[in-house]
Amino acid sequence: MTRYVASKWRKTAALTKTRALSRYVPETQRMNKTSLFDCLKRYGMVYIKPEFGSFGNGVMRVERLESGYRFQLGKTIRTFAQYGPMYQSLVRQTGGKRYLVQKGIRLLEHDGRKFDIRVMVQLSPSRTWETTGIIGRVAAKGKIVTNYHSGGKIVSATRLLKAYSSQPESKLLALAKLGVQAGQAMQSAFPGIHVIGLDIAMDETMHPWILEVNTCPDPYIFKKHPDPGVFKKIMQYSKAYPKK
Repeated sequence: MTRYVASKWRKTAALTKTRALSRYVPETQRMNKTSLFDCLKRYGMVYIKPEFGSFGNGVMRVERLESGYRFQLGKTIRTFAQYGPMYQSLVRQTGGKRYLVQKGIRLLEHDGRKFDIRVMVQLSPSRTWETTGIIGRVAAKGKIVTNYHSGGKIVSATRLLKAYSSQPESKLLALAKLGVQAGQAMQSAFPGIHVIGLDIAMDETMHPWILEVNTCPDPYIFKKHPDPGVFKKIMQYSKAYPKK
């Protein structure tokens, strides 16, 4: 059975240990009153997320404004004049769970909705890492997370990137290469990993940022890929994982 790694903190650390990958990982810290304040001062906007969690549950966007602070959870936005009350309110939302704070990447948009890219990377039957699928995920209107389970929509990555690049295929090739490097880094840190799903944000300069690594990614979103061979290959590779 392929290994599952739950801690976002440990997975982020595994990537940043690899010099070639560290430039693709937004600065991430454990969240406390000081680290959140410092990151907001540095970046103006950050995302905070539970160290353990899935489907985008509990993810919040926090911003420093000219006249105070605000954070968004789901479609609810709260605004505060001062940092202290904002932090207290935010902590109540975390329910006592451990959270991480991550440099905010402003996602590109499709039809006025934010999107990111899911890159599926698998250990092939010949035991080499291979990017087997790349697909776009568009957030539901007014939401900050793109997860399909949170109302997001699956759209071809080529279609999404065409609006921002005259060479979308070259961007996809670069993401495929990045996926292989991430697979190798994760396997080095966690022997027994056979599959990862990277959530990648492209910023306005088209620089890719690895927002998160999933070690049990949903293959079924690739049923919506325009090439049916992609989903077929993903499932074929998954059957080759060791069962013990």
